[in-house]
Amino acid sequence: MELKEKLLSSYVAFENGRDINSDVHEIRTKALQDFETLGFPSKKLEAWKYTSLNSILKEDYSLFPEHDIAIELADVKKYFIHDIDSYKIVFIDGKYSSFLSETTHDVIDVCLMSAALSKPKYKTIIDNYFNKIAKQDNMTSLNTAFACEGAFIHIPKNIEVQKPIQIINFATGKERAIMVQPRNLIVVDSNSHIQIIERHQSLTENPVLTNSVTEIYTNTHATVDYYKIQNDNVNASLIDNTYIEQQKESICSVHTFSFGGNITRNNLNFYQKGERIDSILKGITIIEGKQHVDHHTLVHHIEPNCESHQDYKGIYNERSTGVFNGKVIVEKEAQKTNAYQQNNNILISDKATINAKPQLEIFADDVKCSHGCTIGQLDDQALFYMQQRGIPKKEGKALLMYAFANTVLESVKIPEVKKRITKIIANKLGVDIGFDL
Repeated sequence: MELKEKLLSSYVAFENGRDINSDVHEIRTKALQDFETLGFPSKKLEAWKYTSLNSILKEDYSLFPEHDIAIELADVKKYFIHDIDSYKIVFIDGKYSSFLSETTHDVIDVCLMSAALSKPKYKTIIDNYFNKIAKQDNMTSLNTAFACEGAFIHIPKNIEVQKPIQIINFATGKERAIMVQPRNLIVVDSNSHIQIIERHQSLTENPVLTNSVTEIYTNTHATVDYYKIQNDNVNASLIDNTYIEQQKESICSVHTFSFGGNITRNNLNFYQKGERIDSILKGITIIEGKQHVDHHTLVHHIEPNCESHQDYKGIYNERSTGVFNGKVIVEKEAQKTNAYQQNNNILISDKATINAKPQLEIFADDVKCSHGCTIGQLDDQALFYMQQRGIPKKEGKALLMYAFANTVLESVKIPEVKKRITKIIANKLGVDIGFDL
């Protein structure tokens, strides 16, 4: 049975026992109908021109594993940013792990989507925010149809959350192949501040397909600082759909670090719905082998006097392939917009490939918008200069590549995250950079 048919036939069993009279049921049913019409995306679609899912859709994925698996903290501690005190929302094969998690309902809500979707106390938040900005395209519709579990975070007004929140999804490999579809909803009310670290991690060499959707609402004067760490096993594929709505004078930054996995597709969408908003999108990609990473970004400037800053760095080795498609839309009313977009790439191997497509759609006349894209190799003169001063060629290359990516690392606001990313980069480059952070 093809995966699409398996998903469609599984829907009735998935909804069994859930409240069919709820608004969420109607949302799921409509989303399933959309997915039935759209199907999985193919390279015939312009947005998927350079990314084919055919190879990963052939697997016979387990959709709703029945087993309950306990994981010892010692076995997975290395995947947490364990140098800091934090709230933790942990899922194992799509199911919540109370043993590894640390949640709270004290002033702020850091808990589960399953609780938020079913309990009356969360009805107002769900009615106002759930599935309101998620674009119902192929993969988002599929996730919405089966939306059940994930992270639910609600920060009331005037609160600066003192601890970062870690959202981690583990895949154990107890199934021959598994597909999980986490759904996250994050609502940050006015004048509040939050930091979030997200990671999808496979503990197996078995195929894993994750189709994730996250909706983030950054209300007036609020600040959201979000970090995505993607350093998975070679047989794990991730389709990450993130939708962000910002209200006036808010700041939202998303850093995406893509280092591992088979196929990784990041769809990152910002919608500015107020004045004096700042949207920050930054990323580092370092891949090798036959790995594939595709970044699709959208910043929609709707109101005047707003800014957006995009800075993506890519380093590609062996037969790896990368895609960067960055779109900025400036509406007629969005005067005084300042939109900056930069994508720089280094090809270490002659067989590595990058497809870049920066896009600007500007309908206002009093704006500052720029975009740039570079594709090249390491500077031979700079490398020769370093060798002349006693730095071996391998370490010289690593230092040049680290310096290349450092403009993104400099903006990381959590020192422990910066330290962790630096170590991952050093491992990817095969050297000990030796920086004291």
